[in-house]
Amino acid sequence: MNRFYSEYREKLRTPEEAVKVIKSGDWVDYTTNVGFPILLDRALAKHRDELFDVKIRGNLLNGPLETVEGDLSREHFYYNSWHLSAYERHLCDRGLCNFIPMIFRNVVPYYKYFLTVNVAMMCVTPMDRHGYFNLSSATGVAKGILDKADVVILEVNEHLPWIYGGFDESIHISEVDFVVEGEHPELPEFPINPPTPEDMAIADHILPFIQDGATLQLGIGALPNVIGAEIAKSDLKDLGMHTELGGDAYYQLYRAGKLTNKYKNIDRGKGVLGMAFGSKDFYDWIDRNPGVIACPLEYVNAPETIAKIDNMISINNCIAVDLYGQISAESAGTRQISGTGGQLDFLTGAAMSHGGKAFITMTSSFTDKDGVRHSRIVPTFQGDIVTSPRSQVYYLVTEFGAVNLTGRTTWERAEMLIDIAHPDFRDELIRAAENQKIWRKSNKR
Repeated sequence: MNRFYSEYREKLRTPEEAVKVIKSGDWVDYTTNVGFPILLDRALAKHRDELFDVKIRGNLLNGPLETVEGDLSREHFYYNSWHLSAYERHLCDRGLCNFIPMIFRNVVPYYKYFLTVNVAMMCVTPMDRHGYFNLSSATGVAKGILDKADVVILEVNEHLPWIYGGFDESIHISEVDFVVEGEHPELPEFPINPPTPEDMAIADHILPFIQDGATLQLGIGALPNVIGAEIAKSDLKDLGMHTELGGDAYYQLYRAGKLTNKYKNIDRGKGVLGMAFGSKDFYDWIDRNPGVIACPLEYVNAPETIAKIDNMISINNCIAVDLYGQISAESAGTRQISGTGGQLDFLTGAAMSHGGKAFITMTSSFTDKDGVRHSRIVPTFQGDIVTSPRSQVYYLVTEFGAVNLTGRTTWERAEMLIDIAHPDFRDELIRAAENQKIWRKSNKR
């Protein structure tokens, strides 16, 4: 045991000392979400004038990124994200971030086979007596990135939960080049928003499709978490968890006595996640909890893994759908909002599951900053990025109902989608469908 602490002390540096290893032109990785290395980013920002064209990758970072905010010209630091948080979205809007298209389960293989990582630095838990640091909420992608890096710098964050894992949830001190310490603020919290009447109606439409013993995946975004919280109030029991992102909805399911993981075909008795962020109560719940394990997304999101779980229920959000059934869950026009994530994988895997079902949810309309209402069901996309192709879309749900597009013709899809559109837009959507030759005279009006 003493030799691990001795090695730790030998590798201990101040943040300012550690970042001196970074050179102009390097690729630097920050991994994901609350694994963001706050102290190292701040120290690196102080070296701005000495460095040029340092390219940084991250995703779902809450910020602020001092390297980015302190270099508006992007001459010194050039930030790129795999999946946008609200903060990173605003960086994109300001021209301070570029998006990297991906499917989340492929991120680590991208690094392994195609990408360069000169320096990887991220937050981890304090080291244990065996010489291991836990990768915590970043387990889904972190180990693969660290393995590819020429230099590994770990920032110890005293607030991170230690999440048990299936594999690749930890890194040993022998694999690390430098360690930094320092005080950190409490972890950012992402509690569930209070449900709107539309949210509750959407949940009510989904609940009849879920049976006792089902396993839930709740996607990134506010609406799936709200739906999960509504499921916690239902009469369902013995539910399971297998999800890319774990958040407060699962904690609410646990508190309500609904989450037992009792009937899962794989990882029985364990709630499985790849990444995690939520409230302090959620972080406390997953900390050293044998009932929750973190695994790499190559496992969690693989359709062949998901398909092994009977009665797998996938619930994801989207921004818009066109009358052909194409789903955009990541952009509004060409404006990047989030990312592809694992939606397509869970659509595929849940559909392959015995008794499984895949749902895409959205409110039927939204109101913009000028107070103008817009339909989320549109005739055709105008530059919007297609996240899920029409050939792999199953259940679509708004507050006005749930429809299953599987095997449906273009004219059937148009009719079904218009049935769950906001009433204010149905007539114009019918006219558009007629112009697009996907409306039959026998269709309902």
